[in-house]
Amino acid sequence: MSSSFKAKVFVLGDDIDTDIIIPTDYLALPTIDDMKKYAFSPLRPELAGLIGEGDVIVAGKNFGCGSSREQAPEIIKALGVRAVIAGSFARIFFRNAINNGLLLIENDTLSKDVKEGDEIEVQVGEAILYNDKRYEVASLPENILEILNAGGLVNAMRKRNGL
Repeated sequence: MSSSFKAKVFVLGDDIDTDIIIPTDYLALPTIDDMKKYAFSPLRPELAGLIGEGDVIVAGKNFGCGSSREQAPEIIKALGVRAVIAGSFARIFFRNAINNGLLLIENDTLSKDVKEGDEIEVQVGEAILYNDKRYEVASLPENILEILNAGGLVNAMRKRNGL
């Protein structure tokens, strides 16, 4: 994972649950690629079509609450989202996202300041830069960076074991 990148922002609110990320009705579709066009459809039906490769989602508190469906972070990653920045994450969503190689960053003030379509700079494990303001973020442990850099837990373990 590069240590710094710039990205366009899509803004969501608090309590974005896994049923908003991918409604149950679409879980029967055969692949994540088939499902991803329905991402966030209960909230904003057009959103999946607007998100581009390398964009970032900024949200409020409790992102990923609800069921433990692993498809939720997989679909966000399949949309090309580089990172999700939120005030807080549901614990099981956080684990599923990291295991699938999706960067999550906790910051509880950026979502109150940033506007959709704006550009931010993410300095992974250090800060987020926006409108000449620096938003501090927690550093990431080496084992988490290893998983993210490999694109997920399975790839990280394969690499670690020489497969």
